[in-house]
Amino acid sequence: MSQAFSHRVLPYDRADDLLDGALPFLREGIEGGDRVLAVTTLAMHMLLRDTLGADAAGVEFFESDKWYAHPARYLADTLALAETAAWQKRRLRVLGEPTWARRGRLELLEWQRVEAITNAAFADTGAAMLCAYSRSLPAGVVAASRQTHPETARGRTTLANPGYQEPWAYNARLDAAPLPPAPDDSLDLDIEVADLYWIRAYVTDFARRTPLPEDDLQRLLVAVTEVVTNALRHGRPPITLRLWLEPGELVCEVTDHGHWTERTGFGLIPPKPVGGAGRFGLWAVRLLCSIVQIRTGRDGTTVRLRLQVPAVAAQLPVNSA
Repeated sequence: MSQAFSHRVLPYDRADDLLDGALPFLREGIEGGDRVLAVTTLAMHMLLRDTLGADAAGVEFFESDKWYAHPARYLADTLALAETAAWQKRRLRVLGEPTWARRGRLELLEWQRVEAITNAAFADTGAAMLCAYSRSLPAGVVAASRQTHPETARGRTTLANPGYQEPWAYNARLDAAPLPPAPDDSLDLDIEVADLYWIRAYVTDFARRTPLPEDDLQRLLVAVTEVVTNALRHGRPPITLRLWLEPGELVCEVTDHGHWTERTGFGLIPPKPVGGAGRFGLWAVRLLCSIVQIRTGRDGTTVRLRLQVPAVAAQLPVNSA
């Protein structure tokens, strides 16, 4: 792929501002034979179709809410499209408007992390991404967009973002703050032997006292098995598994006294089909859970898994003892 990957933010106040930047971007792709996607709201779909006229036939339209439903799955699916287009000697070109409304604080941080990691994950694909950000969004979201995108688009003009941060540095900054401690009433299990059958039964018993759907329980069991196995193989005792409920979430945490020293990204980027040994497990865990939080240092390593459940789960007893 001879074209360089580009990742630009398009701040806008009004629909006309968005169109001034989006239309040249889309038309350039249509004329160049790119695979062109517009991932926005239904209202913006209608406006783009009307303005593009016959050229709209060269654009594939997708809804933001569905496209940006899960961070890791979004990254995997979009990267697969970019790599397929590159193999076909085409360029993937995406006008995207990430969904920021109605997301909690941890979700916002995770999607900002994805925006940063995009610069590393797509670096060799030759794809072009233009991410629209309404200036009516919270100020922190708009400010972060200039840290996670190398350039800003203003109409047909492109400006370098002086506040842009290298993706791994941005990721490390998000992880600099320690995780809040587990609650005093968490259900704790010290793991001394690799009895995965008992561990899975222990997690199942807790989860079935919550409204966690059965499919999500199976995902949690696979994720916990992977994390515990990793701690047993590469960590240091003592190893502890903790379970608790927070409003709208089931939380499962595995801690050990090992320290991850390699800068691997902790499974943030999908591994290649070959040569990804040792990292696929964490990537699979990110696909299976709503949010994965990892902290590692001299005091040990913590992997905290979160799965969404109905908010009523927070009102249930977390310990039957």
